[in-house]
Amino acid sequence: MITLETLEKWLNVPAETENLEFKQAKQQFNKVDLLKYCVALANEGGGHLVFGVTNKPPRQVVGSQAFPSQTSLNEIKSRIVEKLGFRVDVTELTHPNGRVLVFEIPPRPLGQAYTFDGAYLMRSGEDLRPMTPDVLKKIFAEDQQDWFCQPARSEASPDDVINLLDTQSYFELLKIPYPTTRDAVLDRLENQNLIQKTVQGWTITNLAAILLAKNWMPFPCLGS
Repeated sequence: MITLETLEKWLNVPAETENLEFKQAKQQFNKVDLLKYCVALANEGGGHLVFGVTNKPPRQVVGSQAFPSQTSLNEIKSRIVEKLGFRVDVTELTHPNGRVLVFEIPPRPLGQAYTFDGAYLMRSGEDLRPMTPDVLKKIFAEDQQDWFCQPARSEASPDDVINLLDTQSYFELLKIPYPTTRDAVLDRLENQNLIQKTVQGWTITNLAAILLAKNWMPFPCLGS
C-alpha cells in the first residue's frame, strides 16, 4: 500500500532511479507522454511515476491537478489498458501541501519489451529514448535463460522467503554462521542468485525452491 509515509521516504531519495520518476504536473500532464512513461518504466522493471512533486532535491510536494476527478482517472486507466495492453494502478494521496498521484506500473513480462507506436522506450535522464540494440538483445534472451534461474514464486515478502525456504540448513551446509538479521539472510541468498529483488517483492528461483523449499505445495510449477 502506498501511503504518505511511503511518499516521505521517496522525497528523501538522493536521485530518481530506474523505478521512480517525479513530475510536477501542477495543472495537467499530456496523456501521450504518460503512456510513454508507462512503457519506459515497465521496460525498466516497473516502478512508480509520481505527480505533484518537484523532481530535484530537496523535493517538495507542490500538488497536481492532472486528471482531477475519479472519472478522469478511470478514463486514463482504461486508456492505458486499451493502448498498452497492461494495467496501471493509481493512488491519490492527500498531502498537506497538495494532491499527489502515484501511478504504479508493473514490470514487463520476461523476455518481452513494450512498445509505444512501434518504439521500444527507455528513460535517459529527463528524456525518453528508444532502447539500444544491446539492451533489446539482452531482454529478448531472458526467456532462454537456464530453467534453474526462472521464477518458482514471485512477489514474495521478506517473511515469505524466510518461511518458505529452509535458510537455516543452507547456512549449516556452508558451515558459516547464521546471520543475525533477516536482511543479511536475504542479501546472502540474493548474492548467490537464489532470490531476486523486484519492485513487487522477492522472486524465488526454481533452484532455490528445489534446494531449500520446506514444502513444495507453495511452488506448483515444480510439481508434486
